[in-house]
Amino acid sequence: MSRVFHRDARANLPVAVAGEGVYLFDEGGKRYLDASGGAAVSCLGHGDADVRAAIVEQVQTLAYAHTGFFTTHVLEELADTLVAGAPTGLEKAYVVGGGSEGIEAAIKMARQFFVEVGQPTRQRFVARLQSYHGSTLGALSVGGNIARRQLYQPLLASARHISPCYAYRGQSPGESEEEYGHRVADELESVIEESGPETIIAFVAEPVVGASLGAVPAVPGYFKRVREICHRHGVLLVLDEVMCGMGRTGSLHACEQDGVAPDMLVVAKGLGAGYQPIGAVLVRGDIFQTIRDGSGAFQHGHTYMGHATACAASLAVQKAIKKRDLLDNVRSQGKHLRALLDQRLGQHPHVGDIRGRGLFVGVELVSDRATKEPFDAALRLHARIKAAAMDKGLICYPMGGCVDGTSGDHVILAPPFIVTAAEVADIVDRFSDALDKALDNIAP
Repeated sequence: MSRVFHRDARANLPVAVAGEGVYLFDEGGKRYLDASGGAAVSCLGHGDADVRAAIVEQVQTLAYAHTGFFTTHVLEELADTLVAGAPTGLEKAYVVGGGSEGIEAAIKMARQFFVEVGQPTRQRFVARLQSYHGSTLGALSVGGNIARRQLYQPLLASARHISPCYAYRGQSPGESEEEYGHRVADELESVIEESGPETIIAFVAEPVVGASLGAVPAVPGYFKRVREICHRHGVLLVLDEVMCGMGRTGSLHACEQDGVAPDMLVVAKGLGAGYQPIGAVLVRGDIFQTIRDGSGAFQHGHTYMGHATACAASLAVQKAIKKRDLLDNVRSQGKHLRALLDQRLGQHPHVGDIRGRGLFVGVELVSDRATKEPFDAALRLHARIKAAAMDKGLICYPMGGCVDGTSGDHVILAPPFIVTAAEVADIVDRFSDALDKALDNIAP
């Protein structure tokens, strides 16, 4: 009997014992094609020799030194690397242990910034429905994932939520993408003006929405409009690229494709590719300077932030991506993945939408293509797809609730950046078979 308190207390999980390239192996010898990198984490695949060597080398010299006492060469080098590739104005890197920690840090940092500049009445955040920003209480407070928030609602801080930029379900007939984007962006301005600009700290959003919506990118112009609104009202723009960033969409940062630079940018997952837990907040230079020249210290921290071994792994991952020109492969294989999905499932009676950027692709399932009616949530189609895919040796990332927090099923495909054309074709074949098997098991 397992003594592990697994996240699913009733699950009977296979035991993973090895990984190589895009594959994982269980103790029975079964091979699984990792078509989602776990939760869009394993961007460099499994068992990379360069990353392993970097971890071993770091551990042999210095595994850990508390950042309250020391900095390390590897932390400094990672920060230099991150800032060098960051959007304009982001000049400092606050290195933490993962995505939720990053969002939590950004929330506190944004609040402290306004206190330091003499605007203590700014106490609230605005985010979007159907968003997910992490599982700590602060991150969960700004998140708009109804299912994940429900149990903990009494413990959450107050935040306002506006509509997502979700063209498949939100765009009106006859409305252009630009008109739709402006309309939903203008909800932000309405909330800011209604609440009072002097009360709002920041707007938090994912450039490409991951777990809650299934790889939904904003329409062109949406984030430029959001950037204008935030600037006009002195509200910070915090972009969450925990899932969609660090090359996943084909550019190092997803917001590059939207033509905007945030005031804070949170990255994780692909930052360390799963080889070590790590995340970071990239911060506007004047925010850092305000805190440095004011109180002098950010009132926040974690024991393992700036962890030397994690930084070494992350550096090795980022160097490998650049040296091997893997973002070019993300773009080319991303196009190949979309083309094969469109060919195989574009006219499938229960596939409503195929969307995404780069190697970050979502497939939304519907009971009726014409009406976009979702399947009954009680059927838990997403869970059936996951089980059928695992049976066929495929790891994908299905979720429920994309329509309204309860109804709606989607699947994310986010294979490692090293994936080949043949492996992409295998992913599409296995996924299509798993989808049909899951649908066949649902009684009419």
